[in-house]
Amino acid sequence: MSFIQIEGLHAGYGQSEILRRIDLGIEEGEALAVVGKNGAGKSTLLMSFFGGTVIRRGTIEVDGVPLQGRPGYLAAQHGVSISPQGRLILPHLSVRENLLLGAAGGRRGHWTLERIYALFPVLHERRERPGTALSGGQQQMVAVGRALMANPRVLLLDEPSEGLSPVMVDELARIFVAVRAAGTGLLIVEQHLSLVRRVSERFVVMAKGEIIARGATRDIDAEQHRAALAF
Repeated sequence: MSFIQIEGLHAGYGQSEILRRIDLGIEEGEALAVVGKNGAGKSTLLMSFFGGTVIRRGTIEVDGVPLQGRPGYLAAQHGVSISPQGRLILPHLSVRENLLLGAAGGRRGHWTLERIYALFPVLHERRERPGTALSGGQQQMVAVGRALMANPRVLLLDEPSEGLSPVMVDELARIFVAVRAAGTGLLIVEQHLSLVRRVSERFVVMAKGEIIARGATRDIDAEQHRAALAF
């Protein structure tokens, strides 16, 4: 069984079912991209790890531990953290304080504040500035660094390139490759296919809450996958 194992997942919000028949497996150290248009259910999939949806059927397991019907913090305890869409930087805290929030769960590992600063030198330079006083790209670094401070075995990334310049997207690609090289896996929700190609090994395409295609990222430009991405 994979470190993350999702089987037959049906989930949504309230009475609305958004996800249907989702099957995914993710190993530690690998990178899987979830692509698709807005409204496909990609972010809903990530929220299902943390109790943010109603799971009606199927299972999500992390390291063999089922998450459905359990407290939202359980995923973090067992090695899954998230850099959320929109970054959610707390404005009244400094960069350093925002980063330290990620370590609140007390999970041990090699991602320390010093190592985050080595990965993102600009955050060390601006560590005492308010988190929201940074540029959009630097705020994304804070969001990723904060999630890494939880010492995940797999890091979930929700639209990390949203609103960023091509130069910043290139920098994120470099960072994500370095994170993987350090042994942390990635599950990345992303529409920027250039970033997907550089970071991930496998991909799935979601549309209307279902997975409609999957394959190796090297084949993402094949005709059948282009048709799925356009759906």
